[in-house]
This record gives sequence, C-alpha cells and structure tokens, in this order.
Amino acid sequence: MKNEFVTSLKHLLQTPKQCVIFPHKNPDGDALGSTLALYHFLRAKGHDAVIISPNEYPKFLQWMPGQENILLFNREQSRCLDLIQKAEVIFTLDFNALSRISPINDFLVDHKATFVMIDHHQSPENYAPLTYSDANIGSTCEMVYSVLHTWDASIIDTAIAECLYTGIMTDSGSFRFPSTSSTTHRIVADLIDRGVAHAKIHQNIFDSARFERLQLLGRTLQHLKTVNPLPAVYTYLRQNDLDAFDYQKGDTEGFVNYGLSLEGIQLAVILIENTQEQIIKMSFRSKGSFDVNQFARKYFSGGGHKNAAGGKSDESIENTIVKLEKAIRDCTQDFE
Repeated sequence: MKNEFVTSLKHLLQTPKQCVIFPHKNPDGDALGSTLALYHFLRAKGHDAVIISPNEYPKFLQWMPGQENILLFNREQSRCLDLIQKAEVIFTLDFNALSRISPINDFLVDHKATFVMIDHHQSPENYAPLTYSDANIGSTCEMVYSVLHTWDASIIDTAIAECLYTGIMTDSGSFRFPSTSSTTHRIVADLIDRGVAHAKIHQNIFDSARFERLQLLGRTLQHLKTVNPLPAVYTYLRQNDLDAFDYQKGDTEGFVNYGLSLEGIQLAVILIENTQEQIIKMSFRSKGSFDVNQFARKYFSGGGHKNAAGGKSDESIENTIVKLEKAIRDCTQDFE
C-alpha cells in the first residue's frame, strides 16, 4: 500500500500546489509531529504548504520546529477559510473522520481539492482518494517517515527528524506499547543519526510540568476507584478540580496511564468534566486482550486503538460513572 500511495502522491504533487494540512482537534504529539514533518518536506519540495489546527495544543509541544507557523482556526477563522478555499490538496493526518476537525469539516463539503489521508486508526471514512491507512502501525509519524523516506530521504533534516521522533515517542508510550516494533526502533535510530537530541526532546515533553499540574495529578490519584473484583480502575476530574489547579490544555495528558501501573490491572479510564462543552471527556487504556476501541465505540461514542481509545458522555459525571461501571461489568468475559 505504501509504495503505491507514494507513487500516486508524487504524481499529484509533480507541480507546485497550494496545500493545507490538518491535524485533529486538540492535537497531540503524533498529530503535530506528523503535520509539521510533512509541512517542512512539502515546502522543501517547492509547494505552498500551511498547517491549520482546529484549536490550541499543549505548551509542552510549543518548542517543535515550525510550530510558530501553525494557524489556529478558532482564532483566525477568516484567514484560515481563505486558505482552505484556495487549497488544491488537503492533507488530513492522524485522524480518519472529518468530524475530528469540527467545525472545519462544514467548510469542506463539496470542496474541489484532492484529499489525502495518512492515519493509523481503525475504520477510516472514505473521503480521501489518496489514503494510507494502517491500524497495525503505532503512530502516524512512523507512517509519514516511511512516506518521506521512500519519496526523498535526503530532505529529512534535523527539524523533520525531531518532529517525527516526537510523535513516535509519545504515541508509543516512550516505546513501551505493544505496537512498538523492530521497524519503529530502526526508524528512531535513523532519526537520531539525522541529529535528533532524544534526551532533550524527552525533557521538553515530560520534564517541563507546572507545579499546579502535579497537584492536579494528586487530585486525580485521590479519586482513583476500583471495579472489584474485575481488573479495572477509573478516576475522574470535575470542572472545579480543573479550576482549582489552573488547568491548562495538555495538563491531564498521560494521567489515565497511572491506573495501568497497578499490578494486575488491565483497564484504566479517566473521566474529565468540561462544563463549557457540556460533556464528559473519557480516555481508555488497556493491557492484554481487552479492546478499548470496541468498548468506547459500543458504550461512549468513541474509538481509537485496541489498547488506547477515547470517548464522551453527555450525561452528568455521576450518571456517567454509573454507566461506566455497568459497562465494565457487562464485559467481564473480555478480561483475561
């Protein structure tokens, strides 16, 4: 699939094009890393490329090469819409459903541009004639690396390598998730050879927390509950918890993983109340055979990967907890 995709992409971009690149809403390291890497590559190839993010991204990612050029749709809608209207090629990276960039998707209906998707999530929508989709690969950055390396490896400089390394590292859980393969490590080795200071990147992402974030983590751990006798735990944060510790975007990144660090636990869930959007945002993580992608799709209008997924609830946090506990007990047979 990859080689055919690269051949088609090179044909599409054989002459300079106006390109718009989208990460998903609330972009993480993989979304930003993949879009920035592609942005640098396309510009080096002579294309007019721009990244439009639906909204802001965490402070711990605001060091990445080129991130200062990212346009935020929620802040510069008029300018973004003008660029979208002029786009000849639209790239969607690290997501496979246009609803993930809402409300931008409303402006893409009947757009004449050629859509290109690169993504590693399950069940992709059929909106992009050029699609590279593989749910067996651990990160979109790993896929983008393969595309760029196949196309023209000489252009992968230190800036591109840093962007790709960031996405691979964050989406692999620092290389500990089951999707991390020998190919992943070979790619990372090549990126380091191209100038990536991997220790510095790790420090930028994981060792730059505010004091308030650690206090918020403490509150999250105080709320940790077990679903006895099943190997499952959940925790939650109310809006007043977030407000008490001056919540900033990205502060809760990785909190759900602490539940999985407990001996014998196979499923961990975090519920985060958002009174402005009037929803409960949910993150699911699992070990072993418990499929949180299917669990999130069935019970909480979500999805993702087998061992990492997201979802949401329109009910109160109390009712959502009741529904969550019942859903977990309904899936007793799915635990090892």
